[in-house]
Amino acid sequence: MNKTEKTKVIEDLVVQLNSNDKIYLADCSTLTVEKVNAFRRQCFEKKISVTVVKNTLLKKALERANDSNLTGLIPALKGETALMFTEVSNAPAKVIREFRKKDAKPAVKAAYVESMIFIGDEQIDALASLKSKNELIGDVIALLQSPIQRVIGALENKGGDQAA
Repeated sequence: MNKTEKTKVIEDLVVQLNSNDKIYLADCSTLTVEKVNAFRRQCFEKKISVTVVKNTLLKKALERANDSNLTGLIPALKGETALMFTEVSNAPAKVIREFRKKDAKPAVKAAYVESMIFIGDEQIDALASLKSKNELIGDVIALLQSPIQRVIGALENKGGDQAA
């Protein structure tokens, strides 16, 4: 890879990093090609993009990204790194956890989820338990519906008493 190709890759990575606030770094180093393909297929089904990147290029991209917090991911850049982007904050952690029921890898090296940095594979349970935007909206709607339903029920009972 020559210098112009490397510069192009770094620029593309910076664009991706700037346009995503849910970024995972994973280690898939010991997986066979067959298992990597199965893992990528599961990620694709969950709308998670997976790219294997060179650590040196990713480090430069992280340093150039708009959000300076992304540099907190740099200590995790050791060994082979799979870069994952998603719209649902807990989806990659859930896919990794599900896949590891059959294999020891992939492992979470680090994650950046909406301005928060998670370092290490021991964070997988915390990452998997994060609620997605739709789950949070559902929880809020459920909380709002409960008092409204009680008020409507009370009004209906009161109206029913007068008719009798």
